[in-house]
Formats: sequence, C-alpha cells, structure tokens
Amino acid sequence: MDEFEPRLPVTRPRIGSTEVAATLRRAILDGALRRHDRLPTERELASIHNVSRGTVREAVSRLRRENLVETQRGSGSYVVHRTDDDDSATELFANARPLELVDARFALEPHICRLVVLHGRRTDFGALDELLVCMENSVDDPITFADADGQFHQALARSTGNALLIWLISKVNLVRHQEEWKRMREATLDRRTIANYNHQHRQIVNAIRAREPERAASLMKEHLETARLSLTRAAAT
Repeated sequence: MDEFEPRLPVTRPRIGSTEVAATLRRAILDGALRRHDRLPTERELASIHNVSRGTVREAVSRLRRENLVETQRGSGSYVVHRTDDDDSATELFANARPLELVDARFALEPHICRLVVLHGRRTDFGALDELLVCMENSVDDPITFADADGQFHQALARSTGNALLIWLISKVNLVRHQEEWKRMREATLDRRTIANYNHQHRQIVNAIRAREPERAASLMKEHLETARLSLTRAAAT
C-alpha cells in the first residue's frame, strides 16, 4: 500500500482594513461605485471579503477620512467622491502624464515631510506603519503595492493637517488611475523595484520619527528621483 504524505491545510494571508479599503477605493475612483451610490452593508462586505464586521467598519472609516464616503445614521454609507466632467481641476490632473505627476510631487512632498515632523500625531504614524507593512507584504503584487503606495503618500499629506496640501495630493493621485500610468506600473514595478521603494519609504518614516526634517525631505527627493528615473526608462522603451 502506497504511503501518502499528509495534506496540509492551505493558509491564506489574512487581510485587514487596509486591503478592504483599497478594494472599495479602487471601485470608487474607477467609477464602479459612483457618487450617491450606497455601499453594501457591513454584513455583506464582511461576507464578501471574509473578514469581521469590525474590520469592515475600520475600512469604511478610512474612506470617510479621505472624503470618499459619508455614513448616514440608520441608512448606510454613501459615495460622496465627485467625478464631475465639468470639474476643470480634476480633468487637468486626470489628463496629466506620469512624468508630470512625479515633477509635481517634487514640488510638494519634500516639504510635506518637513511639516509631518512638526504636526504628525501618534495616530498618523500608526496609519503610516500599517501602510508600510501592507507594501512590504506586496512585493509580488504590483497592483496592491501601487494602491498602498498612493495611500502612503496621501497619508503623509494628511499628517500635515494642511487642507490645501491634502487636496492637492489627492488630485495628483488621480493620475495613478489613468491607463498610461497603469501601463507604466506594469513596466516598472518588478519585485526588486518594489523592495527598493519599500526601503526608501521606511527610511523616510524613520527620519520623520527621529525629528529630522531636512533628512526626511532629502530622502523623499531621493525616492522621487528613483521613481522618475524608472518612469523615464520605461517611456523610452
């Protein structure tokens, strides 16, 4: 009689509120969920994603903080994100090229790092740490990494407490959802590149925690230069 090795149970990585929020965020920004649409109930979302209702609640809370949804007591959560065609500012950002995105970020994000040193709170660092872990667990998943990467830079802006900077970075991030950016992502985000970006993100947060504003700003410039070089090479092929 042949002997068989015992079959071990298949374990799947447990997802958290970051991943649930990312899925809903993509649906909103890509237009699958439109302004005034009602989100599925907590129970339905928990069943869809195989998570607890508490995890769903935290994911929806994230989307509220990003002004993507609002919750009406006794009724549910509704999409409030605007995608109006007549919004000229939104159209301008949405039609920008990926390299224009990086150049705009050069003008904003190094100083954002300086401001986070001054105004960042414990809750802000908790959100940044969670996104760092998500990105580090996504070295073989460029789509999940790219979404968490966008949210990481948005979280840095939120940590400044500056409403105008938060709005500007949210608009800059619209470029990430256009087809040209998606093609660039496929061409540039391999395992080695993602690992390098993750290392740079960690260094930036470490410098902010150490209250070193100029070092944090310099590290952000280095990170953006790396991204720009990667995009330039991809555009030339």
